[in-house]
Amino acid sequence: MTVSIVLFTSDLRLHDHPPLHSALASADEVVPLFVLDDGVRSAGFDAPNRRAFLADCLRDLDSGLRERGGRLIVREGDVADEVAGVATATGASTVHVAAGVSAYAQRREERLREVLASVGCRLSVHDAVITAVAPGTVVPSGAGRDHFAVFTPYFRRWSGEGLRSPFRAPRTVRVPAGVASAALPSRASVRGLSPGLAEGGEAEGRRLFAAWRRQGLAAYEERHDDLAGDATSRLSPHLHFGTLSPTELVHRARAAGGPGADAFVRQVCWRDFHHQVLAARPTAAGSDYRTRRDRWRTGRAAADDTAAWKEGRTGFPVVDAAMRQLLHEGWMHNRGRLLTASFLAKTLYVDWRTGARHFLELLVDGDVANNQLNWQWVAGTGTDSRPNRVLNPVTQAKRYDPEGAYVRRWVPELAGIPGPAVHEPWKLSERERARFAYPDPVVALPEGLARFKEARGLD
Repeated sequence: MTVSIVLFTSDLRLHDHPPLHSALASADEVVPLFVLDDGVRSAGFDAPNRRAFLADCLRDLDSGLRERGGRLIVREGDVADEVAGVATATGASTVHVAAGVSAYAQRREERLREVLASVGCRLSVHDAVITAVAPGTVVPSGAGRDHFAVFTPYFRRWSGEGLRSPFRAPRTVRVPAGVASAALPSRASVRGLSPGLAEGGEAEGRRLFAAWRRQGLAAYEERHDDLAGDATSRLSPHLHFGTLSPTELVHRARAAGGPGADAFVRQVCWRDFHHQVLAARPTAAGSDYRTRRDRWRTGRAAADDTAAWKEGRTGFPVVDAAMRQLLHEGWMHNRGRLLTASFLAKTLYVDWRTGARHFLELLVDGDVANNQLNWQWVAGTGTDSRPNRVLNPVTQAKRYDPEGAYVRRWVPELAGIPGPAVHEPWKLSERERARFAYPDPVVALPEGLARFKEARGLD
């Protein structure tokens, strides 16, 4: 009786799962294994919102496996040691795992290969599981160029790549008897959650995508920046945890066709783009991708401004609305992410790493590749070809929340201000302003812009 192990990481699904497909095709029995990783906890990535969403995902994965005659084996501790222990106990000859891109994922893979070799077990690493196109598959022409640093040429090459056909979910999964497992984690045991945190799991992810594909995909190109309309797919947490396959999403979107589908596929490509950058430059998770000499503000004033930004009390309603959405849902509209990041890194001129850390503490989709590299893109230290662009929060608000509905939803103290006037409450009369408790702006926009230009040596 031959045995293989499938080590689940950021691919918590049964549909379109190449490691599971390969394991089932090559062994009589398979151990579906997830390790609650001490390394992830010690690195500070075990944030409450993601821990709760992960608990949902693991319970749903276990349920799906039980419907097919199997079950999920859960262990806690060092990944390599726990996997090797299961391999020794079951006589497994191969461990299948999806390739990761972060520095931690790369170190984990190296140690797994080393430890498994010591117990006579082989590690099989599968590409294009966490991304639609594997990092390194498409590279620029020219010697020594290992990744694309600009999105548009990457998108052109990426779009020409033939994607593999998605795998069906297996009908049966036979698990060896007697394999010990820790208890499944529970959302109920997690403290400090955002009250509006979404539900996790493959079943929920597939339901969400099916509904949005019917009702929202066609209008995505026109509406994805509409803050009040909330017309994005909200699939990012499911892509982060791998309850949905990016390959399957691209296939199904292309099958639907139309400008909305094209725009959605482009966003999936942006995710792959950041993964291929991080795979080639793992240090970009914490260091500037493009070397700069930014003299980020420090000291008491900068700390006070940062606290106001985190708490949604900067005095700029659209910034505060987006930050309060983050606090309540553990998620934020993409346009909100762009303008809040620009406000912190450029208008307040606070180190992008400060904002990136705060986002990772709260975002249920807090992904190292996308979070860190999007922050760098906005801060002008990353791949943006216009590193000194500054997003004006008032202009952005009037464009993407023209009637102020998004602001009034998340900043209820301003609910009585009608229409677009809600975006500039400081322009109201003193009598009108006395009706609500809302702070003055932490900085005048011209002052913030002048400070940024001076710091960057711009005219």
